[in-house]
Amino acid sequence: MLRLAGRVMLLSGLPRVLVAFCAGLLAVLAQPPFGIFAFAFVSFPILVWLLDGASGNPDGGIVRRLWPAAVIGWWFGFGYFLGGLWWLGNALLVEADEFAWALPLAVVGVPAFLALFYALATLLARMLWSDGVGRIAALALAFGLCEWLRSFILTGFPWNAIGYAVMPMPLMMQSASVVNLSTISMLAVFVFSAPALIATGKGSRVGLTAALVLLVAHVGFGFYRLAQPAPAAPERPLTVRLVQPVIDQAKKLDDSARAAVFEEHLALTSAAPEKGGKRPDIVVWPETSIPFILTDNPDALARIAEVLDDDQVLIAGAVRAEDAGAGLPPRYYNSIYVIDGRGQIIDAADKVHLVPFGEYLPFEDLLSSWGLSSVAASMPGGFSAAKSRALMTLPGGTRLYPLICYEAIFPDEIGEDAHRADALLNVTNDAWFGDTPGPRQHFHQAQLRAVETGTPLVRAANSGISAIVDARGVLMVGLSYNYRGVVDTLLPGRMPRPMDDAMRSRVFWLGALFLLLVAVFSRVGFNIRKN
Repeated sequence: MLRLAGRVMLLSGLPRVLVAFCAGLLAVLAQPPFGIFAFAFVSFPILVWLLDGASGNPDGGIVRRLWPAAVIGWWFGFGYFLGGLWWLGNALLVEADEFAWALPLAVVGVPAFLALFYALATLLARMLWSDGVGRIAALALAFGLCEWLRSFILTGFPWNAIGYAVMPMPLMMQSASVVNLSTISMLAVFVFSAPALIATGKGSRVGLTAALVLLVAHVGFGFYRLAQPAPAAPERPLTVRLVQPVIDQAKKLDDSARAAVFEEHLALTSAAPEKGGKRPDIVVWPETSIPFILTDNPDALARIAEVLDDDQVLIAGAVRAEDAGAGLPPRYYNSIYVIDGRGQIIDAADKVHLVPFGEYLPFEDLLSSWGLSSVAASMPGGFSAAKSRALMTLPGGTRLYPLICYEAIFPDEIGEDAHRADALLNVTNDAWFGDTPGPRQHFHQAQLRAVETGTPLVRAANSGISAIVDARGVLMVGLSYNYRGVVDTLLPGRMPRPMDDAMRSRVFWLGALFLLLVAVFSRVGFNIRKN
């Protein structure tokens, strides 16, 4: 391994950036749908060795000295995000005649931008670089900070955070009930990078022992938590039906097919339960499943009432229109309606975190003058964002915390109300992205929100993956991608959280401070020995 490390360190020019790119590409295999986290134990040591050899001009300024490290980080990130997000381009092919020109921006531009965060991470790490375990601590600290930044800068996009790679199954998800995603990402980079110490020797005993302890604790806590009794069902048992209609996105956008789309949802809603099964109390449709403005179509509400029994409730994604005042076009919201058995809308929730360029156009006045428009919004001005998110209350008192589409990938935006809810409700339409890794990655990230909050997840997706997940992240029932049908099950119960959000945040910053001290002391010692 020492010989391999030496060869990687001495690479230069094109071979150097190609190895960095391929190392990032390899790390993607640790994410869904593959979930083989062992590949990260190869890619991150390669990144460490590349940074070992990333010495800039010692006589130049700080930029020249650190530039090679930033370049390596960018190419590593570009490979990682290109391999993990190429499927974004599928959304532009639904209406290819209008949006195909933007395909390179989605497939290449988004990864190129996100790679800047990893360039910053390697640049920061190189500032504290040393020849032992300190450099592993520096890299883990820098990646943890940059993954935290990636969660909110320019509205945030924490998709495929490194921490998800070390949580491929419920057994390895339970740490998320104690520490937040940024902490897990930070410690995951430390564990994944530690094998690099085998080649260089110095600090290997301490570093490898620390990595092994972290990994054993991570898995051991999973064994412990899953061995506890399953969350008790609520006092009032509720049977939930998930409807997965698998309607092609082009058909959903076809005005002439709206009635047929609506009837497909109603047919699945009225399907008889499996033999011996209980009739569902709650039926959940996916995001934007009602293909018209419901409040403008009283016949549609009447049709829903025909299908539902009096004591049943339908929860459905829809576009909601709101009057903006005289002379102004209506405001449109990506919403969820709660409709009772009499066809009355009894509650609603609007999406708070919209998809840039998908549901709204940033810098609209400027970009629209260039002829640009948002992809998913066919109404003037795109969607409007709700100011806040509130619990939805059903008849009988059941409370749901609404998350529409990719709102489920933002753990730091989930408020305290989620911990008072009986379930997280995630409705989505991943048909935009086709049968690609995207829907699997999206489900995996939503699954982790159940573990973090100690709250079961009810998830309905147009084409999949629809599922009910308990508070430990264990899949109770589900429908695989492109499987048309319904699935019924009892709503599972909640679990207590070992730490609240404020304490989890403190743990992250305390962990970051500890790694900073390790990196600084190692760097000081390295400089003393060098001089």
